[in-house]
Amino acid sequence: MSVLGAGRLRAVAGVNVSLMAMLSNWMQERPYGLISSMLKLWKETNRFHYRPTKWGDAMTKGEQTRRQIVEKAAPLFNRKGYEGTSLSDLMNVTGLQKGGIYRHFSSKEELATEAFDYAWQKAVSRSLDGIESSADSIDRLKQMVSNFVELRSELVPGGCPLMNTAVEADDGNAALRARAKKALQSWTDHLSKITADGIRENQIDRGVDPQKLSQLIIGTLEGALLISRLQKDRRPLHDARQHLNDYLERSVRAKPNRK
Repeated sequence: MSVLGAGRLRAVAGVNVSLMAMLSNWMQERPYGLISSMLKLWKETNRFHYRPTKWGDAMTKGEQTRRQIVEKAAPLFNRKGYEGTSLSDLMNVTGLQKGGIYRHFSSKEELATEAFDYAWQKAVSRSLDGIESSADSIDRLKQMVSNFVELRSELVPGGCPLMNTAVEADDGNAALRARAKKALQSWTDHLSKITADGIRENQIDRGVDPQKLSQLIIGTLEGALLISRLQKDRRPLHDARQHLNDYLERSVRAKPNRK
């Protein structure tokens, strides 16, 4: 077991003391506000199952190995699917023997579900790039569409983990189907929230249904991605983006009041 050096130990202790003092003062001033903020933070950080690191990025050797297994297995599952991925495939990609893998995971299914969570978390992180820089809800939706189309090279290899897993697990693995369903719901909820905020800010027409708009955007993008992969041509993705952008401006954006 590694031991922190004296200087590092003092630094960590100082941070902890300062943090506890800050929380103590905040709690005395507005206890319910602190509880509310902590609950909100918990909901946001626990939206996805996969946890790449712990507090302060301090992981044990076992946790580091587990994370490395997930990161190496994720592209394999995303390309070949759950049924198509064999134990020998996992051993080859991780460099571990069967015992080395199953020392950290109780089953292939547990590894596959965490690999999906990891792949989906990367996709979500990229889809959110730059959307907070605009206060306009239509522009935020258009940015998410653009991210889906343009930021594909930095995702887990193999395509969209949601589409891949949903297709394979439709009549297959129940645990993976549940994960894909949860991921789809989180994506739908996020788009719906942007839409609802836009309606409230008079940026989006009040006749727009946030749920239906979210499903339209997701369905258009996922369908275009499928065609793009089959044809090995990116034009369907670019066409889908242009169509959605035109639709958002023409039919979704609130019209200015004319006197």
